[in-house]
Amino acid sequence: MKLVSYLQDGHDRLGVLINDLVYDMEVLHPDLPNSMGLFLNYWEESFPVAQAGELMLREGTRDSNRGRLLNDVELLAPIPFPTSCRDGYAFRQHVAAARRNRKAEMIPEFDQYPVFYFTNHHSIQGPGDVRCMPDHFEKLDFELEAAIVVCKQGRNIKAEEADEYIGGLMIMNDISARRLQMEEMLLNLGPAKGKDFSTATGPWLVTMEEMEEFVVPCKENHVGKSWNLSMKCWVNGVQVSEGNLSDMDWTFAEIMERASYGVDLYPGDVIGSGTVGTGCFLELNGTGKLNNPNYTEQWLQPGDIVEMEISGLGKLTNTILADESDWSILKQKK
Repeated sequence: MKLVSYLQDGHDRLGVLINDLVYDMEVLHPDLPNSMGLFLNYWEESFPVAQAGELMLREGTRDSNRGRLLNDVELLAPIPFPTSCRDGYAFRQHVAAARRNRKAEMIPEFDQYPVFYFTNHHSIQGPGDVRCMPDHFEKLDFELEAAIVVCKQGRNIKAEEADEYIGGLMIMNDISARRLQMEEMLLNLGPAKGKDFSTATGPWLVTMEEMEEFVVPCKENHVGKSWNLSMKCWVNGVQVSEGNLSDMDWTFAEIMERASYGVDLYPGDVIGSGTVGTGCFLELNGTGKLNNPNYTEQWLQPGDIVEMEISGLGKLTNTILADESDWSILKQKK
């Protein structure tokens, strides 16, 4: 299923997408939760009922005239109010390239354990406008990623069992203000203000049964599912990135194992993959300058349109807008 959250009468509603039509959950069954938060909290009871209702819609045994055109619906983030948001560091290609570009050796700890950071789950948004402050435009960047959502509570989850806790996959754009990020992390703490203003996800959440045909073996000596899904990004119609979700070295299952050590994961927790190789301007600019000292750096500007596409997960489109404020925290340094 493709689950969508959308705005109706000032509230988030949950629906299922079938052939460019959005059906409210009550069409599938009148007892189904009508928001993603509730649906995730009652996943084990609700998901099979929703599957059965979707099948009846597809087969024509349930009234299919109650769908709304996708273009007529204001999409929100698939998980509009996540309980938390962690972002991983799973693609070795990206990490190695970024370190090489700043003349640093590849860190051996990358291959020993997966890591993640917490970002601001209140700044999760879906397709549409991304409003940025002046300081954000000091090297504003996209990051091409995928993300999962946790669908049942668990603690000390073993990697061998962790895939059972994944409700679905979606696209994530971990939008980054690189100057703020780099300055803060000189103090070995962050990324904080370099990341906390916006993380875009969407356009919908694709549940795991639709992903089965894409499953491939994970990397050697790793545990968990991997998916052969092409990942691409365009800025103003020009393709800038291309990778594959199967290039993840650390699996979502392994990230969840570490994240849940001594800690409860909850339905609605979002976990990102980290950036795919070539999946951000920071890496692309570094590689370009390494190969050509006269390379012109590129960063996101007001009015830029960022489109991310992952096979089977749809296309996430965001437009970068400048806030009317001229307030700068960079200028407040002592």
